[in-house]
Amino acid sequence: MIPIDDDMMPIDTMDIDTMPVDTMPVDTMPVAVPCDPQVIYFDQDVLPILNSNCAFSGCHDAASAEDGVILESYEDVIATADVEPFNLNDSEIYEVLVDSDLDERMPPAPTAALSSEQIQIIAQWILQGGENLECDPTLSECDSTDVSFSIIVQPIIASHCQGCHSGSVPSGGIDLVDYDGVKVVADDGKLIGAISWDSGFENMPQGGDQLSDCNISKIRSWVEDGAPNN
Repeated sequence: MIPIDDDMMPIDTMDIDTMPVDTMPVDTMPVAVPCDPQVIYFDQDVLPILNSNCAFSGCHDAASAEDGVILESYEDVIATADVEPFNLNDSEIYEVLVDSDLDERMPPAPTAALSSEQIQIIAQWILQGGENLECDPTLSECDSTDVSFSIIVQPIIASHCQGCHSGSVPSGGIDLVDYDGVKVVADDGKLIGAISWDSGFENMPQGGDQLSDCNISKIRSWVEDGAPNN
């Protein structure tokens, strides 16, 4: 009888998992969520105010960076603008907006101060933690019926356009600080042409992202209703 070497014994493969390994990449894409009207979103609510009123040449764009402050993106704001989450008193970006000393206040005189609504948006963002929360505006319900100038249109204009189109020398000679100025460009077609980025019009907001489809729809509805002072 020939002895059997232990090294030659057959291997029991019953308990070995021979199934092929799944090498397909795991889907790590974030799930889109609708925007919560009670939440302030940096890209949609805060950044347009900063772009329109602060982040331009000679002030707080990347090229100028006055006092080392850049306000062109979330990363820049957090890195340079002294934001203290949940604390307004220790957040320089808020303090300069409400400073009673015109030499210290931002935007600097003779430029008008931000509106109380704009300051409240920035304050609420800080009190929420100063985060870069994201949402998908296209998933939120958009009501473009019975649009009010004072409640809907004017705040959009103030946040996205008024920084350039105000003051003693408004950009393009177009002053959008009040109803009369907005009414002029609403009636002559420039408002819708500019925010819709139509051919033949200069894209607005200049150098910024286009307004959301919902905001464009609201302004278009208001214009089509005769641009009332409501």
